[in-house]
Order: sequence, then C-alpha cells, then structure tokens
Amino acid sequence: MFIKQLYTNCLSEAAYFIESEGEVAIIDPLRDIDVYINMAKERNASIKYIFETHFHADFVSGHIDLSKQTGAPIIYGPGAVTSFAAHISKDGEVFKLGKISFEVLHTPGHTLESTCYLLKDETGKPHSIFTGDTLFVGDVGRPDLSSGNMSSEELAEIMYNTIQQKIMPLADNILVYPAHGPGSSCGKNLGPNTHSTIGDEKKTNYALQPQTKEDFVKAVTTGLSMAPKYFAINARINQQGYEELGDVKAKGMKELDIPAFKTAMNADDVIILDTRPATEFTNGFIPGSISIGLEGRFAEWAGIVLPFDKPIILVTPPGKEEESVIRLARVGFDKMQGYLKGGFEAWVAAGEKIDMIIDVEADELIMDIPHDPNLVVLDVRKDVEFADGHLADAVHVPLDEMTDVANIAQFEEGQNVYIHCAGGYRSVIAASLMKRQGVHNIRNVLGGWNKIKLEEKAKIVKEASVLN
Repeated sequence: MFIKQLYTNCLSEAAYFIESEGEVAIIDPLRDIDVYINMAKERNASIKYIFETHFHADFVSGHIDLSKQTGAPIIYGPGAVTSFAAHISKDGEVFKLGKISFEVLHTPGHTLESTCYLLKDETGKPHSIFTGDTLFVGDVGRPDLSSGNMSSEELAEIMYNTIQQKIMPLADNILVYPAHGPGSSCGKNLGPNTHSTIGDEKKTNYALQPQTKEDFVKAVTTGLSMAPKYFAINARINQQGYEELGDVKAKGMKELDIPAFKTAMNADDVIILDTRPATEFTNGFIPGSISIGLEGRFAEWAGIVLPFDKPIILVTPPGKEEESVIRLARVGFDKMQGYLKGGFEAWVAAGEKIDMIIDVEADELIMDIPHDPNLVVLDVRKDVEFADGHLADAVHVPLDEMTDVANIAQFEEGQNVYIHCAGGYRSVIAASLMKRQGVHNIRNVLGGWNKIKLEEKAKIVKEASVLN
C-alpha cells in the first residue's frame, strides 16, 4: 500500500494518490491532472477510481478531465447530483483497490453530499480516513458554503450528528487526511499540520470535545468570516462541468507581440493581469494592470478580485506563462486570451507608456503622519488582523472589499494615501486596483504591518470588542 499526499500551498489543498497492487485511487484531484497520470505511470499502475469528498468551493477539481483520460469512474457520496456521468455511492458501500478497500462514510454538514472515505489495509483493519472538508486538523468544515435552502445553523446541527455518529466512534490510531491545511477559507482556524490522527483530534479539536448540540452549533457558526465570492462559482463548476484544461491552456498560451497586445488591451472590459512579484510591479507596469503576484496566494486572490466573465491578458515573469494560466484555471478562470511576448521588459524596450507605484519604508510613514494633514493610512488586512492592532485613525477596507468601486471612490484627490497590509503582497494588489480606478496619489508601505508595528512612534490601537 502506497499513500501520497499532494499538497498545493497557495490553495492550502491536499489531493491524494493511493496505490495497491497496481491499482490507484485519486482523491480530490486538482484541475491540472498530469501529476496523477505521471505518478501512476512511474509506479506501473492504473487509475481505477476518482473519489470526490464533496463539491469543492475553493478550487476546480480535475475529476472530469481525469476520468476522460483514464476511464476511471468519478465517485461522489450520497445525495450528490451532477451534470456528468458519476457513480453516486451509498453510505457503507465498499470499493476494492488491490488488497485494500475504501468504505463510504456519508458525513453531511459542511455540505449535504460531504463524504469521507475510510481506508482499510490488507488485513481489513481501518488505517486512515480521507475526510475532505468534514474534519480538519483542529477544525471542521464551515457550514455556510453550500447549504441550498438550509441555514448554517441547520447544517451545523447535521454536522454535530455526523461527528457523533461517524467520527467519534473511530479508533484513535486511524490517520486523518483532510482536504485542506492552514490558511484555507473552508474552515475558521485550521491547525498548522496537514494530517493528524483521530486520537489527536479528539484531544485537541474544539469541535470534537464533549458538548451539547446547541454549544456545538454556536462554536462552529460563531466568528465565520465572509466566504470568498468565487466559492459559489467554483462549486457550481464542479457540479456542472467545465472546459477541458488543454483547451483553456491553448487560448491562454497564445503569444501576443506588442501590437497584438495593445489591440487586446483596448477591447471592452479586458483585464490586464500582471503576475510578476509585487516588488517588481511597483517599479513599473502597463497602465491599468492589476497586480497579483505568483509568489503569494495567487489563485485565491485572483478568484476574489477578478471577474470570471471578462477576458484576461497576461504579463508574466519570463517562463511563468503556463504556470499563470494553470493556476488561474484551478479556480475556474477560462477566458485567458494570451500573454505579452517578452514580458514587461519588451514593453519598456519598445518605449511604451508605463506607470509606477511609489514604495515607502515604514519609518517614513510614521514620520510623515504628524506633518501631513492630507495623509490617509489605508489598511487592507482582514478584520481580525485589523482588530488585533492597527494605526490610530487608519481607514480599514479589507482587500476583498476593494472590488467595490464605492470603497475606492471615498478617497479624495487631495489625499495622500499610504496603503499597507501585513507584509506587502496584498497592499500592491489594492494599489493596482486603485490605480485602475484613477486614484494615483498613493504610496505602498514596504513590509506592511510587520514593519510598522516595530516603529517606536507608531500609535497602535486594538479593537477589543472584535477580539472578544
């Protein structure tokens, strides 16, 4: 028996490759499926099953393309309704894989079709459980993402029954392999590890502690942040189907020389997406570009700030054209129309117009605050980050709300806007959105809050009511 967790950091997502006697099961694959096919070839094995734990909301799964290429059936849990061919399993159904097997455990709560797969070894003993978004390390799946007509409280009640009836009876030594790790928005506060054991979760996971149903519901529904807007789009794509990744790549990998790029960028509603590092973007970029650097949580922020129904043309680091297209496709973008040949350097060499964002150090910001009556500090961190400490009088607009034009329009022409996040990645995205809307008198604070909070003269306040 061979088990491999394939973890994608920028999405905090874990897919799984399980092999026994030359037969393979893939659990929760990403849209770019070559890694699974190549691994099977390396092990001289064939993919027999594609297990999906639920309709994922934070990424587009590779289940359809993988099934087309391998002939393996797509397996969902009870209650799933799809627009493509799939095997809808029954609770307790068993699937043989070489000398091991998987038992279907229907575990609704995160979504109604959520299902775990209990792996039993060659002796028939439970070995590990692939929990999807039902059970994480230190957390459980949020019950407010795909509830149909049900409230999050109603789904949380169902989840309570799932935990008590399906998870708690499992032996302590069973390994827990979830679909996500720290940083995922599919839970409230996932632990630092990407796998665990049932025993450890019983000891440390707040949702598995002895408590009444009422207390459980309150615990899992309190403090939920707003779900990213693209989650509903991705869940629908995973349920209804999508364009083959090969076709998406063929369009996105079209090389555009400068005249062709200029023609494309002048089309209605086109998005110019610059995937270079934030520190490079501020030094120069094509006017109107949106910065989302590949070095951060690229796909997640693309899903949050970019429209899905608009064409996208790309400016990328050299050699990162395909990576940019694939990572966009992972969260459902399929309207990429090509990339700038030669990148930004070719644009500059041709003498084309560029724009810039002025970078300032944290100490410069602190020195300027008392001397500039028109200075405005814009903090684009999340609510909980802002509450835990921010500069006095800072304007707070979380980055995921910067797509609302009204939040940008509040800044006046005579103001000097200094933008910061925690480290400098999100602030550059925000600055590019503001530039695109015609707000140009802005500064990006290098190092963000991580540097600002170290300044002795920084006037820092906390929002105790939010933290409590």
